[in-house]
Amino acid sequence: MSRKILFTVAAALAIASVTPASAQECDTAGTVATGGSAAAGGTSASTLGTAGTCLNDEGATSSIASGASAASADGKAQSRTKINENPAHLKAQSRAQAVDQGTFSKSQTKTRVSDGELHSRTRTMSHVPGQKPSMDRTESNVILPQ
Repeated sequence: MSRKILFTVAAALAIASVTPASAQECDTAGTVATGGSAAAGGTSASTLGTAGTCLNDEGATSSIASGASAASADGKAQSRTKINENPAHLKAQSRAQAVDQGTFSKSQTKTRVSDGELHSRTRTMSHVPGQKPSMDRTESNVILPQ
C-alpha cells in the first residue's frame, strides 16, 4: 500500500509543479507521455514524464513535467527528477531505483521538447537473483508540422 501512496504523491507533485498557462489559440499542438513501473520481491520503482507544446504565429509555448517514486521493504530506495530548460528546448529526466539484497527494481523516463518535436521514453527493469531479468521500454514521439 505504501508503494501506491508514494507513486500517487510523485504524480501529484509532477502535476502541481506545472504552472497553468492562459488559454490561447494554437495553429498546431501536440502532447507526449510515457511512464512505467517495475517490481520484484519487496522492491518497486516508477517514473513518468509528459510534455506538451502549442505553436502559433507568436511562437511556441511548451510545458514539461516528470516524477519518480521508489520503495523497498528492507533495502534502499532512491528517486530523483531533473528538469533543464533553455531557449531552444525543455528536458526532463526522472530515475527511481530500489534494492534489497540483490533484488532490484529500476525505472527511468526521459522527456524533451525541441524545435517542434516532442519525445518521451521510459525504460524499466527488475531482477531477482537466479531468475531472468524483466525489462520493458515505452516510447512516444510527435513531430509537429512547421
